[in-house]
Amino acid sequence: MQNWRIKLSLFLNYFVFAILLNSVGTVILQVQNNFGVNASRAAILEPCKDLSIAIVSFLVSSYIARIGYKRAMLIALAFVSTASFIMPFTASFVSSMLLFAAVGSSFALIKMSVYSTIGLITKDEKEHISLMNFIESFFMIGVLTGYFIFSSFVDNNNPQSTAWLKVYYLLGGISVLAFLLLWSAPLDESSAKKTLDKSLLHDLRNMLKLLISPIVLIFIFCAFFYVLIEQSIMSWLPTFNNKVLLLPAALSIQMSSILAGSTAAGRFLAGLVLKKLNWFLVLICCLILAAALVLVAIPLAQKTTGHAITGWSTAPIAAFIFPLIGLLIAPIYPAINSVILSTLPVQKHGAMSGLIIIFSALGGTTGSIITGNIFQHYNGQTAFYFSLIPMAILVICLTIFKRLQPQLKSSE
Repeated sequence: MQNWRIKLSLFLNYFVFAILLNSVGTVILQVQNNFGVNASRAAILEPCKDLSIAIVSFLVSSYIARIGYKRAMLIALAFVSTASFIMPFTASFVSSMLLFAAVGSSFALIKMSVYSTIGLITKDEKEHISLMNFIESFFMIGVLTGYFIFSSFVDNNNPQSTAWLKVYYLLGGISVLAFLLLWSAPLDESSAKKTLDKSLLHDLRNMLKLLISPIVLIFIFCAFFYVLIEQSIMSWLPTFNNKVLLLPAALSIQMSSILAGSTAAGRFLAGLVLKKLNWFLVLICCLILAAALVLVAIPLAQKTTGHAITGWSTAPIAAFIFPLIGLLIAPIYPAINSVILSTLPVQKHGAMSGLIIIFSALGGTTGSIITGNIFQHYNGQTAFYFSLIPMAILVICLTIFKRLQPQLKSSE
């Protein structure tokens, strides 16, 4: 298979950062148990991750091609490996904030480089959208794996134990392996560097020109509201399981893996389905069904039996049903990203990837903070009902985006 080594490297890079980034929901729960942090303050971990992603993306996106995609990914893996090995020695809420800032900064380089590299190793829009969904599905496999890895280090008999921090030794080791694989994988970046004789100021102007394009603006709204939905659910599902459904901490983390698993399955299936069907019709149907699932599943959380929950077999039905929303919303993000990127020339992929990452990060931060505050001041059911609002907005944005897409194709 052509480019198999670099493709394998991209999959592993995403796998590593999936575990680290999406452990934020687990760590939100653990810092409440270990360090006496309330829900509103624990929600700060999300912006520590997302704002660092946004800031680094803004600073670097206009000249990521000058750094080199492979070199940028190597820098990110080296940085996050070091941060992971340091984490177990500094058990505090502040050190958790710093870790997520380091992970977010590194992921900005990884995501810009991965998205741009996909454009270098695919031939057309269908291959691009398919590979994008497969890579994003592998990201969710990393998230799924992360829940089981972290839960295995959590001591249910001693909620105040910080032994779970030893998980970062394992994650640091995986990051080192990812570094070595990428180091050995060849990547031809010549086509992305054809216009690099111009100044950095010229590159920045090009990114700003993209930003003021109507279709790019509406795309940014799509990305923002999708990630707002995803992160508001993913980051707070372990807490929802623990505080609302009354699952033990380790089981709350494990059962959150259903969301990651269903999202991975959704993106894998989308990688097959979107080769055959129109992306717009698929995504609109997914959003309608996702909204219906929210309306059906959340009321089930109010019908818990009150019996002691000791494992998967005694967990309430709501713990199984609601996370299946991942299957429905999964195709949206990689599909819209692929549509916008495959429409643009490869020389603009770095700048566009930067914009995607910046506004996705802002969406994730906004969703987590809003959900955390609703969770604290109202309840978990109300917090998850909130997702219906951005779903409705996203339907409108996708409709406008679809209508504008032919204009972008004709202008390139």
